[in-house]
Amino acid sequence: MDLSEVFVSLGRPALDDLVRRISLGALRTYQMFDSFKIRTRLGKLNADHLRKAAPHLWERLEQKDEDLARELAHAVLVSQIAFVVEVLDFLGVSHDGSGFLTKDAALDKQLTEGWQQRVLEAFRDRYPEPLIRLYINHLTWEADKQAPVFAG
Repeated sequence: MDLSEVFVSLGRPALDDLVRRISLGALRTYQMFDSFKIRTRLGKLNADHLRKAAPHLWERLEQKDEDLARELAHAVLVSQIAFVVEVLDFLGVSHDGSGFLTKDAALDKQLTEGWQQRVLEAFRDRYPEPLIRLYINHLTWEADKQAPVFAG
């Protein structure tokens, strides 16, 4: 799977919602601000410019811009790191305590059959579905780049 496919499968309204969830402070904290600004091709990165750039980002995702898709997924997920930690803890996946996978994490062994649906059901009432599906697919992508997109 390509991460651009994940965003396209979520749809344009979901992209708008996910873009609004990006925390510029989190990007600075995780030293992603400059690379994200460059990848989004924004001269000035602020919430308003990012929101207005969503149509252009969507076009690039539809054209399978994988570098943008990876950067965008990471920006959304570091901005929602508490959610990421909750999911990893729920699944029993080893991480560094801050939601980042350990180098020796054998995801294919830690993710048991049906885990995607279990995560969707467990978190659906507390988090927006596009965020949940983005993370499910991102985690799937980390485990197996050839896996199909999980649509829910």
